[in-house]
This record gives sequence, C-alpha cells and structure tokens, in this order.
Amino acid sequence: MYSNILVPVDPTHVEVADRLIEVANKLVSDGGSITVVSIIEPLPAYVQGYLAANALTDTIAANKNKARETLEQLQTKVPGTSHALLDEGHPPSEILRLAKEGNMDLIILGSHRPALKDYMLGSTAARVVRHAECSVIVERSVIVRQ
Repeated sequence: MYSNILVPVDPTHVEVADRLIEVANKLVSDGGSITVVSIIEPLPAYVQGYLAANALTDTIAANKNKARETLEQLQTKVPGTSHALLDEGHPPSEILRLAKEGNMDLIILGSHRPALKDYMLGSTAARVVRHAECSVIVERSVIVRQ
C-alpha cells in the first residue's frame, strides 16, 4: 500500500481518469492521501500569434475552468484524504516536480497507444517512468490519439 499517490489526469478523457482514480483507491493505505492533478500546457507562441488577445484569454480561461470542474468531480470519487491541483507547464516536468515536492511514493498515470511521433519524441508516460524517483503505474487506455 502507498501513503502518497499522485494521479495526473487529462480533463478531456474523464473515462481514463475514472479508471486511474479506481486504481489509486485500491492502492492507497489507510490514512493515505491521493492528489489528483491536471496540467495545462501553455499554447505555443506561434499559435498565440494567430489569436486575438481576448480570444486567447477566453480560450485559456475555458480550458482552466473545464480542468477545474473535472478535478472537483474526480476528487469526490476519493473516499479518504484527497487534494486537487491545477498546474501549468510541461506535463512530464511538472508531474516529476510535484511528485518530488509532495514526497509521493506512487504515480499512477494513463497512456495512449503510441503513435509514430511518440517513438521520435517520447510520450509523457515514458518520460515520467524514466525519470521518476518513486514507483510508477501506467494504465494503458484504449483511446487512440491521432
């Protein structure tokens, strides 16, 4: 059993997030804590240049609100102590930072079936597995990304 579990979720794939929470609930020890986090990647500068300032602000605010709603919904599915975090940045780096700062002893994250670009660049899950200082469980989803 694990005392501090970090569960990074993608708010656009709630069905995968539900499965990750289910796994975390089975593995958390009595008195343990589950932290659910969603990390929003900033829009690249070349994309920002094509959007009007107010459209950019509205898009970012909408993405954050959707992620916040999803996190709150997921947090209700954790029976014990839980925390919900909304963060911004490069997902693999932020996951690793949060795991280290929070003294996590387990990270549970989802992964999609790898596409060609994942073999060239690497996926978030692959980067977390390679660099995490704690145990990592990767839940393979059936979602195929294009």
